[in-house]
Amino acid sequence: MNTRRFAALFAGASLLLGAAPSFAAPTIEQLLTEDLEALSRRDPIDASRRGDRRFDHLLPDESPQARAAWAADARARLEALRSLDRSAMTDAARLDAALLEHELTQRLEADRFQTWQFAVGPLHGAHMTLTQLPESVAFTSRAQLEAYLQRLEAAPAYLSQSIDALRAGMASGRTPPRAIMSRIPQQAMALGGEDYARDPASHPMFAPFRSLSTDDALSIRARDVVKRDVLPAFTAFGKFLRDEYVPACRQTIGASELPDGAAMYEWMLRGHTTTDLTAEEVHQIGLSEVARIRAEMSEVIARSDWVGRNNADPEARFRGFLDYLRKDDRFYFDRPHELLEAYRNIAKIVDQHMPELFGHLPRLPYGVREMNPLIAPSQTTAYYQSGSLKSGAAGFFVANTYALDQRPKYEMIPLTMHEAVPGHHHQVAIAQELDGAHEWRSTQWFTAFGEGWALYSERLGLEVGESPNPKIEKVAPGSPEYRGLYQDPYDDFGRLTYEMWRAMRLVVDTGLHAKGWTRQQAIDYMLANSGLTKENVEREVDRYIAWPGQATAYKIGEIRIRELRAYAERELGEKFDRRAFHDVVLGHGHIPLTVLEENVRGWVERTRR
Repeated sequence: MNTRRFAALFAGASLLLGAAPSFAAPTIEQLLTEDLEALSRRDPIDASRRGDRRFDHLLPDESPQARAAWAADARARLEALRSLDRSAMTDAARLDAALLEHELTQRLEADRFQTWQFAVGPLHGAHMTLTQLPESVAFTSRAQLEAYLQRLEAAPAYLSQSIDALRAGMASGRTPPRAIMSRIPQQAMALGGEDYARDPASHPMFAPFRSLSTDDALSIRARDVVKRDVLPAFTAFGKFLRDEYVPACRQTIGASELPDGAAMYEWMLRGHTTTDLTAEEVHQIGLSEVARIRAEMSEVIARSDWVGRNNADPEARFRGFLDYLRKDDRFYFDRPHELLEAYRNIAKIVDQHMPELFGHLPRLPYGVREMNPLIAPSQTTAYYQSGSLKSGAAGFFVANTYALDQRPKYEMIPLTMHEAVPGHHHQVAIAQELDGAHEWRSTQWFTAFGEGWALYSERLGLEVGESPNPKIEKVAPGSPEYRGLYQDPYDDFGRLTYEMWRAMRLVVDTGLHAKGWTRQQAIDYMLANSGLTKENVEREVDRYIAWPGQATAYKIGEIRIRELRAYAERELGEKFDRRAFHDVVLGHGHIPLTVLEENVRGWVERTRR
C-alpha cells in the first residue's frame, strides 16, 4: 500500500501563498508549472519529500480560508485548461492536459463531498503526519534543522486546525464509524506521555536533532519546544479524540449512510478504479475471482505435507488447513528483528532477478524499516514510504512487527514484491525519473494503476529464476512447475492468500459501502475464504471502512494489466518481450487504466511491424 495520497485526499487543503496565478493565454506547460507550485504550497511536507526544500519550515494550513482558496484555484485553473485547443497539442501535451483535468476535477469533487472533515482515522491523522516528518527527508545541513524546528513550533497549531475540521464533521454528520476508532485516542495521547516529558530527546519528532551534541544550542531549543509545546498539543489532541470525537462518531458503517454518501461512494469507486464500473459490477467480479482462487488453493493444499490434505470433504479440508497455518509455530517468528531480517533477505533475492523483468532499472535505492510501534497496532501489515533522489531520501518498505503471531512467513514473499520491488518502489522510482516529463507528473497517483501494478508484481515471483530468457514463457502460469520464488506449497499458498485478499476486497468493500454489510459480516467472509490471520482481517476491514473504494482498485488494476499482457502475448507471439512490456507499462508514469491500454496497444502495433 502506498499511503502518499491518502492524507491529501482526506486532510483537506492549504492556503496558496503569494499572488494568484495569471491564466491569460496559458500553455499546458505553464498550467502544469503553476499547479506544481500550488501543490507545493498546499502540502509543504510533500514538497520537502519531493526535494523542493523552500517550504521546509511550514506545515499544511488546514484553515477554512485555505480550503476556500484551494477550491477557487482549482476552478480557475480548470477553466483555463478547458480553454486550450487540444487538437493543436502533441500527444504528450494532450496526455498532460487529460491528467491535469482529472486531477483538478477530483479536487473539486473532494471539496463538494467535504472529505476534509474526515481528518483522522486508523490510517491517517495529524498525529501520524507529524511523527512521520523525520522519516520524510534527509537532513544534511544546519539550515534544514533550523527549518524543521519551525515545523516543531507549528505543530500545536496544526493539531488545533485538525480538531476544528473534526468538529465541523461532527456538526455535519461526517464522521468515521465509532467501531474503527477505539485505538486512536491512546495513540495520540501516548505521543504526549510522561516518558517523553522526562526525556524530550526520545520523542519521534526530535529524531533529526540527535546528530547534534546535547549542549548544542539548536538541540537545547528543540528539546524545549518538544517539552513545552509539542507534548501538551498531542495530549490535548488525544483527549479531544477520547472525550468528544469518538463518542460522537457514527454507529453506522457504510459510506452510503453519510450525507450524500451513495454519490460519494460511486465517485470514490470511479476515482480509485479509473473505470465506470458500478458497485454491483465490482461486487460480481469479486465473487467470480474468489471462486477461481479458492479452486487454486485447493490444488495447492493437495500438494502440501499437511496430514489432512486428503480429507474428502473440501470445506473441512480448507478449514483444517487454515487452522493448521494459524496455529503451527513453524510459520511464525519469535522476535521482531528476525522478521525484519527475513524481509531484507527476500528483498536481496528479488533484487537479483530484476534484470530478468525490466530493461530499465531506476537509480533510487530502498530499504526495509520497522514500523513505528506507536502506530503499528492500528496499521496494516506494511506500507511503502516513497523517497526521492532530489531530496536525498531513499524509499522504504515499512514492515509491521506488532503481534508476530499474526505475521506468517508464507506471506512474506508476495508482500515484499508488492511494497518494494518490482512493486511500489520500482514503479514510483521509475515515475520520478521519466525523461522529458514535467515534474508535475511525479505528483500523480492513480490507485488502480499503482496498486494494480503492485499486485501484478506479486505474481511475477512465479516467473523469475526459472529461466534467463526474457521472451514469452512456455509454461502456463499457475502450474506446479512454474513457481519461481515460490518454492514450496506454503509459499505458493501465501501468494494465493494475498491474491484472494485483494479479490475479497471487491466483495467486502462494496458489501460494506453499498450493500449494508456489518463489520462482523465482512470479517467472517474474509476469515472463511482465506488464510489471513484474524488480526490482519480485523485491521483490513477497518481500513476498508475508513477508506471507501480504495481497496477495490488493486484487483481491478491487476486484472486489466494481466489482460493487456495476454493481448500482447497473443498478438506478438515470439516477438513478445516480457521486459519491454513491463517497461512500456511503467514508462509513462502514473496513468489511468484507459491511458495504459492505449499505450500497450500502440506498442504492440509498433512491435509487430
